[in-house]
Amino acid sequence: MRGSPSDLERRLWRPYAALMIGANVIGVAVVFALIRWVLPLPHIDDPGAVRQTNIIALSAYLLFAVPAGVLWVLWLLRPVTDWLRADRAPTAAEQRVVLLAAARELVVHAALWTIGGIAFTLLNWHYDGHLALIVAITVALGGATTCAVAYLLAQRIMRPIAARALAEAVPDDPALPGIGMRLLLTWAVGTGVPVLGLTLVGAGELTGVLDASADRLGATAVSLGGIALVTGFAVMALTARSIADPLEGLRAALARVQRGEADAHVDVDDGSEVGLLQAGFNRMVEGLREREELRDLFGRQVGEEVARQALERGITLGGEEREVAVLFIDLVGSTELAHERPPAEVVELLNEFFCVVVAVVAEEGGSVNKFVGDAALCVFGAPLPHDDAAGAALRAARALRRRLAEEVPQCDVGIGVSAGTAVAGNIGAAERYEYTVIGDPVNEASRLTELAKQHDERVLASEAAVQRAAAGEAEHWELGTTETLRGRATPTRLAAPRATADEPAEI
Repeated sequence: MRGSPSDLERRLWRPYAALMIGANVIGVAVVFALIRWVLPLPHIDDPGAVRQTNIIALSAYLLFAVPAGVLWVLWLLRPVTDWLRADRAPTAAEQRVVLLAAARELVVHAALWTIGGIAFTLLNWHYDGHLALIVAITVALGGATTCAVAYLLAQRIMRPIAARALAEAVPDDPALPGIGMRLLLTWAVGTGVPVLGLTLVGAGELTGVLDASADRLGATAVSLGGIALVTGFAVMALTARSIADPLEGLRAALARVQRGEADAHVDVDDGSEVGLLQAGFNRMVEGLREREELRDLFGRQVGEEVARQALERGITLGGEEREVAVLFIDLVGSTELAHERPPAEVVELLNEFFCVVVAVVAEEGGSVNKFVGDAALCVFGAPLPHDDAAGAALRAARALRRRLAEEVPQCDVGIGVSAGTAVAGNIGAAERYEYTVIGDPVNEASRLTELAKQHDERVLASEAAVQRAAAGEAEHWELGTTETLRGRATPTRLAAPRATADEPAEI
């Protein structure tokens, strides 16, 4: 998750300490420069003494505030580092500490600037009330800018650690201000603060509080305008990246999902509604992945076409009459096979046998309706209609005999093919059902399979199946004797594949 705990800890301490020191030092320098060279100040009897007093006070305050601020921030981060060192999932309290780390640093900055602002306002009040007011306003503006920039940078520094904290669970409610608050903060720092400074300077000049030359007022306007441009750009860039980075990650992950990659994932590294969006995307992908796994499992259990129709049309119990062809295939001597071989070897052999059956039937547009021990019932013409169901079943029978002899010679089989009208549909109860085919063709195919085990060719079909097949396939079959199959009152005329040059047909 974006680095080991020790790496994350190192990436936390150093940037945070540098941020704490740098942000405040730069803020103080900007405030000092504004008061010293830019802002128009009221007339003071002894400006040199005032300047010297403020410089001494500023140096003393920095010596106190910078170390105090660093220690304060590091103390606030101690639960985060303790959790990282433990290298475990965070508790709810630890997770909240991580998410609120940037906000708590903002509080530290605000507290130090507030203390400093009060101290320097009181210090300068002794010399002149108007000077104290200008100092208070300038410190407030500088502090607001420093706090906003520090908050946005701290939030960026904390992103990999937030990703680790949110890896296990995401809170239901955002812990941080959302996009709207970030944009308002950006406006306040980049536009509101400098414009407020210009407004106060103009108001002071109009009311007579300030008495500055035109050059001084021009320098003030140019300086505050430049600060607005630079600060506004920096803060807007940070805000834009804080929103754009997660969205770019989401867009890339969404593209992976569109390409069919079900393992797409984004790190949740934001405690606002952006993080909720990231977490929602991950939950959506998990749902899609689970749905696809269920669909795949459903398809493997009942057949791909049955599963597709169930998903598209819904499931209702009952059936309809369909013109179908039925192919039944059964192993010869399966009892002896199970007795002579270890169970694991029998299962492996059956899997090889059924792999060939599934592949051949699928090539001809049929589906394996069910596996019954060492036998399989294959249907052509249901659930999807087939232009030549009987011909497809007959071709599959011939191909199965050939491929099984080549690929799984250990398996001796009997194959029976019949065709006619049957009832196809969902049979069972609302809680448990299966798609199946019921009717005379199924019974006849089963009996033909038993009889085929006694013939050398091991493949028999009914005359009805051959007559329903297209001419191209019917030519490959030869009609023979008529027999009354077990359990049937009506005689069935048998058909077998025509003899080849190497192998005569036997009926």
